Amino acid sequence: MSAGATAKDNLRAGAWLLADMGLNIWAISIVKALGAGYPPWQLVFLRALVGFCLILPWLARQPAVLARIDRVPLHVFRVILSAVALTGGFYAVAHLPLALYMTMNFTRPVVLVALSAVILREAVSGSRWLAAGLGLVGAFIAASPGNVPWTPALLAALAAVLAGTGAIIVTRQLKGTPPVVMMLFYTGGLALITAWPALSGWQPVAAGHWPFLLAVGVFSQAAQFCFLRAHWLGDAGFLGPLGYSSLVLSGLVGYVFFGEIPSLNTVIGALIIVLATGFLTLRTARLRSHAASGS
Repeated sequence: MSAGATAKDNLRAGAWLLADMGLNIWAISIVKALGAGYPPWQLVFLRALVGFCLILPWLARQPAVLARIDRVPLHVFRVILSAVALTGGFYAVAHLPLALYMTMNFTRPVVLVALSAVILREAVSGSRWLAAGLGLVGAFIAASPGNVPWTPALLAALAAVLAGTGAIIVTRQLKGTPPVVMMLFYTGGLALITAWPALSGWQPVAAGHWPFLLAVGVFSQAAQFCFLRAHWLGDAGFLGPLGYSSLVLSGLVGYVFFGEIPSLNTVIGALIIVLATGFLTLRTARLRSHAASGS
């Protein structure tokens, strides 16, 4: 979406983004409540399988897009990175305070700056490097050893951020691919790649847990649709700052449902990350606006 969205479009986009955040937090909360009892591969497999079933009717309405599938190696690489990101993320959210997990997740924009410069050879200005460095400092403060021990869960969260950011970079290289093809590779590929570890280490699911675990897939798939719809309608400069409200929402959910009180380090780190990513978001939106007005 260009920077020319109307106020009404931005309000509609904001509603879609709030729906995305709400659905994602519900999905993450279920994983946090039940995830420690199941291997993360199993949770990712169930999520992907549900998502794949949900997009089949959409695919049935557009069968012709399958004939235009190309760049298969990139699709496969994206699925592998996404599998690592989701598995690490599910393990981390089950073992870390919810507010800390969400704070770590918000470092993706600043990590994206560094990876884009190294992998894509994109020119990065000094101010963007400064913002990226500031965001990483915020992450270190939030996850400092005096706040949370350097457990496997924290390392899994870091791995999830790196792999998830790598998946974003690969997605950039797939620009122009029909959305249904992207979703097909994502959900079907995730289900396929996680099937063996999930089934080989399968933990029996309690009857009362099935509706909640299946809901993770439904909520996640619906959230992805809401996210895409929001960014189709609204301006990045408007949506970026609004996205930070998920930090507040996750903090409230962590407090109300899990009795977690964010530490001072987490709050300070989150504020620093918000400032850094907010600067990157607004600067990117401004550059796109100038490019559009000059074209």
